[in-house]
Amino acid sequence: MDTAEAPKPKPKHARETTDVDIDGRALTLSNPGKVLYPEVGFTKGQVVDYYHRIAPVLVPHLLGRPLTLKRFPNGVDGKFFFEKNATKHRPEWIATVPIWGYGRGAELEFLLCNDTATLVFAANLAALELHPSLSRAENLQRPTMVVFDLDPGPPADIVTCCKAALVFRELFDAAGLQSVVKTSGNKGMQLYVPLNTETTYDDTKGWARAIAEEFEEKHPELFVSEMTKSLRDGKIFVDWSQNDFNKTTIGVYSLRARARPTVSTPITWAEVEACAAKGDPNALVFETEQVLARVESMGDLFAPALTLSQRLPEGPRAETKKRAPRGRKPPTP
Repeated sequence: MDTAEAPKPKPKHARETTDVDIDGRALTLSNPGKVLYPEVGFTKGQVVDYYHRIAPVLVPHLLGRPLTLKRFPNGVDGKFFFEKNATKHRPEWIATVPIWGYGRGAELEFLLCNDTATLVFAANLAALELHPSLSRAENLQRPTMVVFDLDPGPPADIVTCCKAALVFRELFDAAGLQSVVKTSGNKGMQLYVPLNTETTYDDTKGWARAIAEEFEEKHPELFVSEMTKSLRDGKIFVDWSQNDFNKTTIGVYSLRARARPTVSTPITWAEVEACAAKGDPNALVFETEQVLARVESMGDLFAPALTLSQRLPEGPRAETKKRAPRGRKPPTP
């Protein structure tokens, strides 16, 4: 008879951890087997693996930008929260930038995802979605690009977004502006005009609003520039208000918290044309492995956003609500 003591079962609350080294940075990863996308069994370990593998093209787009994390500690079906103030339980080598939060009346330490190790750290926090600022910490008042967020109101879908995007491209081409486009990873898509020149949010927001309102006037069957949901049925809401330091748009290559691990994916204008012509919304839905394969074969389609230098054209600017400038704590009067 075997009298050896049977192994005791692990308590249900026990955490599975793994120590890893990422480019010389020590990290402890927790609960890699935890399922974060229940419909397809996609685990936290797979989330971390995706962000680690996509890091060479993703980190340059996050470098130096204040980052808001959207965390889903219990998966996409559980409660989530936005984290602007970086967790205190972080390694000392992780970079942050202090920014005064006027809503809270306190200084917030925004995360700066400047390297692969920081990206893996964020993924381990179940930060499925990454929302970077349009400006860099070195100059919070200068956006490096303009964004047009195209949000379809049912029954409109991404096919309708593609048709709308082609109207925008005509305007961009006429103004001599190059642009890049990506899916939202959800229902819509975003168009970006890289600038990387001296400008302000007042300039970019005013220009974006003027275009949105002009398109709504010229194409009322397709566009709406107001956020009111009752006006958006079957149309594309052009969210020009995203051009603001206080707001963020889902970052390129970020996962989305949908039923499946879809990704906000850079696409070509040829793909936009094809989707608009064929009418297949599934043609522009990409999950993690597809995105990694696209990067392997096509490179970083969003790279022009990093280096392309352009200026906004002269023309009308719509009035927008001015906000207090962001930065370090204001001086005491």
